[in-house]
Amino acid sequence: MPAVNGKLAAASLALALIAASASTATAQKKYDTGATDTEIKVGNIMPYSGPASAYGIIGRTEAAYFKKINEEGGINGRKINFVSYDDAYSPPKTVEQARKLVESDEVLLVFNSLGTPPNSAIQKYMNSKKVPQLFVATGATKWNDPQNFPWTMGWQPNYQSETQIYAKYILKAMPNAKIGVLYQNDDYGKDYLKGLKDGLGAKAASMIVLEESYETSEPTIDNHIVKLKATGADVFVNITTPKFAAQAIKKISEIGWKPTHFLNNVSASVGSVIKPAGFENSQDIISAAYLKDVSDPQWKDDAGMKAFLDFMTKYFPEGDKLDGGTIVGYGVAQTLVEVLKKCGDNLTRENVMKQAASLKDFRTEVLLPGIKINTGPNDFAPISSLQLMKFKGDKWDLFGEVISADAGG
Repeated sequence: MPAVNGKLAAASLALALIAASASTATAQKKYDTGATDTEIKVGNIMPYSGPASAYGIIGRTEAAYFKKINEEGGINGRKINFVSYDDAYSPPKTVEQARKLVESDEVLLVFNSLGTPPNSAIQKYMNSKKVPQLFVATGATKWNDPQNFPWTMGWQPNYQSETQIYAKYILKAMPNAKIGVLYQNDDYGKDYLKGLKDGLGAKAASMIVLEESYETSEPTIDNHIVKLKATGADVFVNITTPKFAAQAIKKISEIGWKPTHFLNNVSASVGSVIKPAGFENSQDIISAAYLKDVSDPQWKDDAGMKAFLDFMTKYFPEGDKLDGGTIVGYGVAQTLVEVLKKCGDNLTRENVMKQAASLKDFRTEVLLPGIKINTGPNDFAPISSLQLMKFKGDKWDLFGEVISADAGG
């Protein structure tokens, strides 16, 4: 009965092929905790309350962006489940929330958690658990250390590079400047201060007349500003978070001090700092940018800016478009989506870090022209360029060239 045998052979061959293709499909799909055929669970920690609560809008923007992605079909067919907790910018609370995300919620990764002290408090824990601490919302230089912390990566330009750029500008334009510095007394403030001193080099000791620190628990920094003015400083380097930056700008105007004022990028938001401090008090402040500014009319016909504004109108209408935090949240969320797309069906934590460390000339279209995101196995600093800007009228005006400046890792 050769015909019957032939049919049986064909049927068994067909079954074998089906089994083989099924096992190949199964083999191609690789998941760690936090990823399935239908979902990618992403954790996040933000200061929705406390002294740095102005930054909470970043997390809310990210939640809105992932809602948009989910409504459009998700990433390779999977929806993002975004779990975001408040730590009030308090490192012990950050530790508690990180443990909850990793051990109870079982997220695939923790994304864009905010602040240098909070992220410092969980860096060893995240690396010991081998859970990605990805695109942290802080520019501390230490996040670019893949040798010792292969599960932690930054996103924004690092703080030391930024103040080195200010230092170069001061040395060129005001070589005899007397510099007063106000900085937050933590890893974030000290990182910025180190960059300034390194940039000034041998002249730092003679040019810096006072390094004044403040604590985030202080209700006001007015007394520090009065002290700095009394030194006779004619350059003021303002290394503060939004609440204190606005206080400093107001107080400087109130007491009639007129230094050349450098304001760190993390407090350059028109919506959360400049507007509350008063446009009239903020004229000629110098800062640095890597993202487009909504208030700048040069981007009114820009495709990337139009896409951002359309997103805000549809998915986050209550969000303040003038708040720099919304542009940050949008840009970094787009970067995570790119990484997760590149992961395909291999959603292991190891592959998430591998893809995050393989970005080549990636652009979210809210980056300034000429700025691209590049990473590699030994380069965990995605954005390393900035452009100087000066506040004029009711907006920032960019000047000079885009400057690439990577301070060590």
